[in-house]
Amino acid sequence: MVATESGQNTAIKTKGYGASGALIGGKTLKEMDFDRQPPKADEVLIDVLYCGVCHSDLHQVANDWGNTLYPCVPGHEVVGRVTQTGVDVTKFKVGDIVGVGCMVDSCQHCAPCQEGEEQFCEGPVGWTATYNGYWKPDGSDFNTYGGYSTNMVVKEKFVLRIPDVIDPSVAAPILCAGITTYSPLKHWGVKPGDRVGVIGIGGLGHMAVQIAKAMGATVTAITTNKDKREAALALGASDVLLSTDTDAMTEHEGLYEFLLCTIPDEFDINPYIPLLKRRGSIVTVGLLAPYAKATNNMNVAKKSLSVGASLIGGVAETQEILDFCAKHDIRPEVQMIKMQDINDAFDKMQAEDVRFRYVIDMQSLKDEE
Repeated sequence: MVATESGQNTAIKTKGYGASGALIGGKTLKEMDFDRQPPKADEVLIDVLYCGVCHSDLHQVANDWGNTLYPCVPGHEVVGRVTQTGVDVTKFKVGDIVGVGCMVDSCQHCAPCQEGEEQFCEGPVGWTATYNGYWKPDGSDFNTYGGYSTNMVVKEKFVLRIPDVIDPSVAAPILCAGITTYSPLKHWGVKPGDRVGVIGIGGLGHMAVQIAKAMGATVTAITTNKDKREAALALGASDVLLSTDTDAMTEHEGLYEFLLCTIPDEFDINPYIPLLKRRGSIVTVGLLAPYAKATNNMNVAKKSLSVGASLIGGVAETQEILDFCAKHDIRPEVQMIKMQDINDAFDKMQAEDVRFRYVIDMQSLKDEE
């Protein structure tokens, strides 16, 4: 119950899985109960159906970036059904299947927000993350709890429409893995006829291969794992390059206009730079840490190359990739798990034992209620 007949709002009882951060066992996800505030005039209440498991969830729970707010309830690839709308909501109605990505708020006044790039919000604390973020852009009322939970309350502005042709059970990874790879491919102008290399064929990389191909590029999947060859070709790659094969790497030097690197942990970027054509670009997504070795600028400068990075995408662009996936029949490949199996899933994800994205069926948590 979220409101009485007299209009007095009451807290929404919510069940989720989170990490306490305590010294002993505090980074293991466990069931926890908490309250969400009822939807305000411009907000919607969402019954969470599915939530993707992103590699950043693992990093955030472990405090690998040194900024985790505990308790931490992860989940920023959220698909659910609208169950209540605020009085000012016009874009969504009860029963709609919707998504929530990495953001739930931003200042809405700075230049990036006004230009539809909320991920670069210049407000007092930047954009508000779907989890591990301050609830308000002024830094008050921390912290946000994500989609590893039975419900969410989100501003209409940050809610996304899931196209009818996309099965809700596979849509969740588009909301992070999809936009995180689509945004740089679009921004750096990948076009028909370009040769694109996707480095790392995991949750992000398997989306990047499909998206780049749909943009008209010829795509090479670049991986350390020879066992991913057949899967990469099935996703649309025209070629598979083993980065551990020195001779093959040499043969591919100077072939690519654009390289997108999706490796989520520290790595050496230098072996990939020679693969680029003159004035080509290599862009890293997913890594929020230094490279394992300093970039050799001699190799960058001698062909006037660009080394860049990219961070998710704005709300409008996230809707754009959802529609792009619907139009081009692009779907994430997922393995469905129960909420109760999340810690095992984290271990397997760390060991790269997943094809290609875990998605939690949230009914497994609701069945315990």
